[in-house]
Amino acid sequence: MVSIAGSKKLKRQMAPLFWGITRKDKRFVVTVKPGGHKKDISIPTAVFIRDTLKLATSLREAKSVIYGGKVKVDGVVRNSLHHGIGLMDVVELDGVSDVYRLVPKDLTVLKPIKIDSSEKSKKLLKVTKKVTIKDKKTQIGFHDGRTLISDTKVNVGDTCVIEVPGTKILSVIPLEKGVQVIITSGVNAGRMGKVTELKPGTFILPKRADVDFGEREIEIPADLVMAVGKDKPVIQIQ
Repeated sequence: MVSIAGSKKLKRQMAPLFWGITRKDKRFVVTVKPGGHKKDISIPTAVFIRDTLKLATSLREAKSVIYGGKVKVDGVVRNSLHHGIGLMDVVELDGVSDVYRLVPKDLTVLKPIKIDSSEKSKKLLKVTKKVTIKDKKTQIGFHDGRTLISDTKVNVGDTCVIEVPGTKILSVIPLEKGVQVIITSGVNAGRMGKVTELKPGTFILPKRADVDFGEREIEIPADLVMAVGKDKPVIQIQ
């Protein structure tokens, strides 16, 4: 992702397709500032309001909404145009009854889906790191940049169901044989299937998962799958 002006703008032609922007308008578009989600798999708040949801017709309107404190992500007001909204984030807007969750869908890395308001306090977080810190405590790192010190038994690759805006772990979905997963990126983004086998990584190959989609089965790097439930997703992701 090529950006200019202190990473505040990006050439429109370089913007990810899933942002939903038009390519023939002004030359530059607002971009994502470094944060919890990686820049290439998140959407800046201003673009999300104006282009993805089409709830504003201009950057000026989007600014008014954002600077007015009307946008909440995971229950926290976000008043930056550049805040990156990413995988499994829950977005609420003052004056709009719909609540949105960002998920992989239709072979696209990120798309907003409308969810029931009763689910807005729940989020799926994939465990990306686990380290032992001072006093032999365990610190867990998640895909959205959060960290948490917890005695909860989890492994890297597992998914935690958490309560937002805090980071209280409600349950754990282990990445194991028989679990339902969603593909989070790549050519199969948004497809759901069942893990039939997990293969350990080697010096050359990463850890892999065999995923059965029903009509066919594929082998895919485990980094690209997210456990979402035993028999079905534990929260709405489609």
